[in-house]
Amino acid sequence: MRLMPLLFVAALAASAAQANESAYSDRNLDACKTLSQEDEGPSITLECAGYKDFPVYFKEGDLRQSQAYGPVGKAWLDEAFESFGPFNHTNATIEWRLAADGKPVAAIVRWFVSDPETTSDTDTRYGQVLVVSTVATAQNPTSCVVGYVDALENKDANILARKVADEEAHDFACGMAEPQWHGARGRLAGEPMRYLPQAVE
Repeated sequence: MRLMPLLFVAALAASAAQANESAYSDRNLDACKTLSQEDEGPSITLECAGYKDFPVYFKEGDLRQSQAYGPVGKAWLDEAFESFGPFNHTNATIEWRLAADGKPVAAIVRWFVSDPETTSDTDTRYGQVLVVSTVATAQNPTSCVVGYVDALENKDANILARKVADEEAHDFACGMAEPQWHGARGRLAGEPMRYLPQAVE
């Protein structure tokens, strides 16, 4: 009779050992390598240090930003741009969700999305959205958005974003599956926009 509780405790310990953990990095735009820059727009693509040997690719155009993570393929790097319709910018801190082998499977970043109805030279109100993205690998060189969590409308937004990362990122098919909102969504969250390559590499 005592075997069942012991087996249950062992199962819980094994499950906890396999649970994803978080690591953090800070993106420094001044230290990034410029990959391309256009005067019209203007637009820029940067390669930045990320987590260990997994880089961060930062893009900005028309006061909107996009980020991808890991060794993304050329088509994805050149053509993909996932952001929001309103003007926006990203937080420099990146939360990486790590699998049991220590490799990142997802990245979580806070986006600040301006409210077009209140934006002015002196007063801009921002929504805040946690954006969960996949991390590219050599076998699957694509990185894209998995889901969104409105950080202002959900009390435990960070916990919810980690849940989305842990449960959905590992088998999310970029270019085929559609990212979804999770939890409550308020008016300031903004409407996502995305441009992806026609064919996945």
